[in-house]
Amino acid sequence: MFDICCIGHITSDKVVNTKATLHMAGGTAFYFSCAVSKLDVNYLLVTALAPAEMQYVADLRSKGIEVQVQPSAHTVYFENIYAENQDQRTQNVLAKADSFDIEPLQNVNAQIFHLGPLLADDISTELIKYLAAKSRVSLDVQGYLRKVVNKKVHAVDWPGKKEALQYVTIVKADVAELQALTGCATTEQGVRLLADWGVKEVVVTNGSGGSVIYSEGVFYTIPAYRPQIVADATGCGDTYMAGYLYQRIKGADIQQSGEFAAAIASLKMENPGPFMGTGEDVINFWNERKA
Repeated sequence: MFDICCIGHITSDKVVNTKATLHMAGGTAFYFSCAVSKLDVNYLLVTALAPAEMQYVADLRSKGIEVQVQPSAHTVYFENIYAENQDQRTQNVLAKADSFDIEPLQNVNAQIFHLGPLLADDISTELIKYLAAKSRVSLDVQGYLRKVVNKKVHAVDWPGKKEALQYVTIVKADVAELQALTGCATTEQGVRLLADWGVKEVVVTNGSGGSVIYSEGVFYTIPAYRPQIVADATGCGDTYMAGYLYQRIKGADIQQSGEFAAAIASLKMENPGPFMGTGEDVINFWNERKA
């Protein structure tokens, strides 16, 4: 029995800016795994990628991360092209990996399954329902709100959301994703609607504006802790959820779990790439910022 099992594709990312072209691993599966592996938790990653990118799995295993690989004809391949203004990005999907299947997960058990779909058809409602019969399900909704048309990423609604979300315990979304998912103008309206659909805990992140968590009629306000420098914000939401689920598994309450999550996400921003610190580093950073 694992404490946490993350299911999601590792991506092969091509990042093009005015100065260079970079190739690197990415995706929820990658950033979440790197962060949670630095914490005291029994963890498994289930991913799917092509044989040509198996070095990404080898790199994670070299960090002590247990990885189960489902075969795929292709690896998810994102191309992100940035203008001089880093806020202006063109995103293309040059290849898609195969969807996840139920059969390879029949012998996998965990206290929490964290799902990190990157595209709308990565993880079926049937798979969510199957996992929910085993244990709690946590879901980052971003992938269900993306559709690829002629290699371009388009924002879409998630037609099966009401059916699927009744099986999900924890949902994570940023403010824009929450609005797209619910059609509600405010965060308060959006999280209440998700609760009506059956979600027990709704985690809404808002960058430097902090985060809000809603559960059983109570709103928890989580501050954003200012990093010393902002070197790289990529994967901060995934790092946040690694910290949050780790704390919840350990029995922490929602407020404490959210604050720890905010601390690890902010600390991650101080260096490029995934979180490479320790749980003690997070606690020290958190205490300094609270003081």
